[in-house]
Amino acid sequence: MTGERTATRRRARDLAERRGPRRSWELTRGDKSPAELWLAFAAVHAWLTVLGVHVVPGESFYDLELYRWWVELVGAGGPAAVLNAGWVYPAGALLPMMVAGIGGTGSTVGYALAWCAMITALDAAALLALTRGRRAAGAWWWLLFLTLLGPVAMGRLDSVIAPLAVIALALASRSPAHARAASALLTLGAWIKVAPGAFLVPLVAARRRPLRDVVAPAAAVTMLVVVAVWASGALDHILDFLTGQGGRGLQIEAVGASGWMIARHFSRNVVVEMNTALTTYEVTGPGTVLAGHLLDVALVAAVAGIGLLLIVARRRGVADMVLLPGALAMAVALFVTDKVGSPQYLTWIAAPIAVALSRAELPVLPHPMGQARTAAAAWRALPPWLRATSTIALVTAALTQTIFPWGYSGLLLAEPAMTFVLVLRNVLLVVLLGTALLGIVTAVRLSPDDAAAPGRPSASAEPGHDLLGDEGEMLEIGQVEDLEVDPLDPQVRELS
Repeated sequence: MTGERTATRRRARDLAERRGPRRSWELTRGDKSPAELWLAFAAVHAWLTVLGVHVVPGESFYDLELYRWWVELVGAGGPAAVLNAGWVYPAGALLPMMVAGIGGTGSTVGYALAWCAMITALDAAALLALTRGRRAAGAWWWLLFLTLLGPVAMGRLDSVIAPLAVIALALASRSPAHARAASALLTLGAWIKVAPGAFLVPLVAARRRPLRDVVAPAAAVTMLVVVAVWASGALDHILDFLTGQGGRGLQIEAVGASGWMIARHFSRNVVVEMNTALTTYEVTGPGTVLAGHLLDVALVAAVAGIGLLLIVARRRGVADMVLLPGALAMAVALFVTDKVGSPQYLTWIAAPIAVALSRAELPVLPHPMGQARTAAAAWRALPPWLRATSTIALVTAALTQTIFPWGYSGLLLAEPAMTFVLVLRNVLLVVLLGTALLGIVTAVRLSPDDAAAPGRPSASAEPGHDLLGDEGEMLEIGQVEDLEVDPLDPQVRELS
């Protein structure tokens, strides 16, 4: 046994030497101090709150009035009063709505302020997850993204699931215990708004023991939700959200509606009408019904296709490297193939990009010519897929806010400028999907040896946690499980 331990220590020491000086593995922290980051966080959330509550409440925070009304119904007749009425959301969506209503639902402004306070608290937890032992680039990018997206980033259910996804993806590629927590958070998010459930697919591919680390926690959370709904007397309607919107048409913001939004400028056969049952604007005209059905098929095909790529990545031993681009591809695919395309859906794509930026490997030493050159060098050092997607996402966020809430009336009135902004945004979303897929394909084409080469650490490696203990001693085989790294990391695998 002593000889085995000695050999293990020797192999670990050789691995550390191949990796080069530890400084090359360190991640540069942001030029800004933590205090400046938190001041910026407070300013961004205060600004978004003011916009949503006082400046454009009707345009951007309209859904909060619905949430307040539903909470009042729950107060009068219990959760079943809402869930048994063919509700369009998963049952878990009632939880954040009711939390925001703890202080009462008598005031529209009061409920909106309580909602914003809840979202700010969740976002603060996400910011902590992004900056824990990592560089601050991901956190700064995320704050910029929220600012560019505008008040809709605060005033929707998607504002709840976005920070949950950030925290989950930040945990996902660390130890098995962290992965189980990530799975539970994503499942909880899926029972609030379905989208986070798609992130479970790349997480299953990336974990060595997916049944234990992903499936079991997800099943446990689902069981708790089922029991809670059963106790409320609404079990028969727990899956109504899957069919409640099946008959809706093409919403004007949807990527698939772009062609008809252009055609309405030239044809009277294409019109925009309100769906009074759902309070949304839809485009109708020749072929729109067929397009809606095709998008339903495309959504399933896109998720299945990405899933197959992730299976290939797992078999080639590089699934941990495609966890984040895989999550991004899933999020964008859901957006691009959806018949709704609401502006808040853009929050889905922020989590994988922010987490990827927070763990991106950049040179430690500053450029002798100053911070601008250092930033440029760091930018060029990012993986191509991340460099492209982080830029495109910011542009699409700005274009989305231009439309909603500021230019939405112009879009309804068929103003050419707003139609152009919408179509450009939708084209960029398709480009974003293609770039995320390219990130997956690039990783899949790597051999496991390439992925484990010195200077190319696993995407799952946690900064500051390698095979050295806190005092610099080598860890033994039995201790590797306790490290905050992904056991799929080829460099960890060499020691087993």
